Amino acid sequence: MQNDGLYTKEPAMSLKFDLADVQAFVAVAELRSFRAAAESINLSQPAFSRRIDKLEEALGVRLLDRTTRRVSLTAVGRDFAHKAHAWLGELDDMLLGLGDIASQRLGEVTIACVPSAAYYFLPQVLKHYRERFPRIRVKVHDAGANEVLVAVAQGDADFGLNFIGSQEAEIEFRRVLTERFVVACRRDHPLARRRQVSWADLRKYPYLSVSKASGNRLLLDLAVARIESPKEAGAQAGAHAVYEAHHVTTVLGLVEADLGVAVVPGLAMPGKDHPVLASVALADPVVTRQIGLIKRRGRSLSPAAQPLYQMLADFKPGRKRPSSAG
Repeated sequence: MQNDGLYTKEPAMSLKFDLADVQAFVAVAELRSFRAAAESINLSQPAFSRRIDKLEEALGVRLLDRTTRRVSLTAVGRDFAHKAHAWLGELDDMLLGLGDIASQRLGEVTIACVPSAAYYFLPQVLKHYRERFPRIRVKVHDAGANEVLVAVAQGDADFGLNFIGSQEAEIEFRRVLTERFVVACRRDHPLARRRQVSWADLRKYPYLSVSKASGNRLLLDLAVARIESPKEAGAQAGAHAVYEAHHVTTVLGLVEADLGVAVVPGLAMPGKDHPVLASVALADPVVTRQIGLIKRRGRSLSPAAQPLYQMLADFKPGRKRPSSAG
C-alpha cells in the first residue's frame, strides 16, 4: 500500500490460536484419542475439544475427522501434524539453547533400541539423565533391529542402540561393547552342568530358534555357515528348530517351559539368581555381536539428545538385573 510516496506495511495476519492449541493437536494426532490426549496435557475433555475447535476455526480447515469411537487425521491434518511436530521440536531446542540452568530445560528425546539394550543400558543411564534434566521427556521406542535402524534413518528417533547399522553409509555406528551369544537352558538340563557347549552338542536336544525376521537369526546363520564339517553344520541356527519365535523373550519363555534349548544374546539372559534359567558359554564357533549407538551421519543431535547420547557412550557395563529381557 502506497501513501504520499511512502510505503507502509500491511498489518501482519492475526493468529487466533496459541502454542497450547498446537500442542493439543499434536497430542491427539499422536494418540488418536481425545481422552488420552486430554489426559496427557492435563486438560478436561471439553476444554481440550475447545482448543481443537479453536485451531481448526483459526486455520479455516478441518484437521481431524472424529466420531464417537475414533479419531483420524484428514489429508491437511497429516501434513499439519508433521510440520507442527517439527516446529515444536525446534522451539524446544531453541529454549534449551537459551537456558543455562539444566533444571529449567525443556524438550523431548526419542531413542530407538533393541529390547535387550533397553533392558540392560537404559535404566541406570535414564535415572542419571533424569536427575540432570528433570523436565525433558524421553520416549523409548523398543523394537527389532531392523525397525530401530529404520526409525533412526528416517528421523523418527534422535538416535538408537542397535547391533546392526555399521555397514550403512548414512548411519554412524559407535561401538559400546561386544556381546557373546550363549546357550539358554533350564537349570535341571544336562547342558547346565557344562562349562562350554558346542553347536554340535545342541543336535542332541530340541532346539528353539528366533525367526528369520530377527536380526539375531541372521548373525547366527552367518556364523554357523562358517563351520567346515557338514555334520556340525546340521546344527545351524533354526535348521532343525522344533519351535520358532520372532522375539528372544518368547524363546526364553519356551526354554523355561522345558521345550528345548536356545542360543540367545548374553544380554537377554537373566542373572545368576534366576530360579529356572541357566546360561552356558557357546563355542565352535563363538558368536558375538557389536552393540553400539547409531545416528544419522552428518546430523547434529539436539541439545536435549546430545547429553543422553554421551551418557550411553560412556556407559560401563556392570551387573545385570536378575530377570530376563528380549
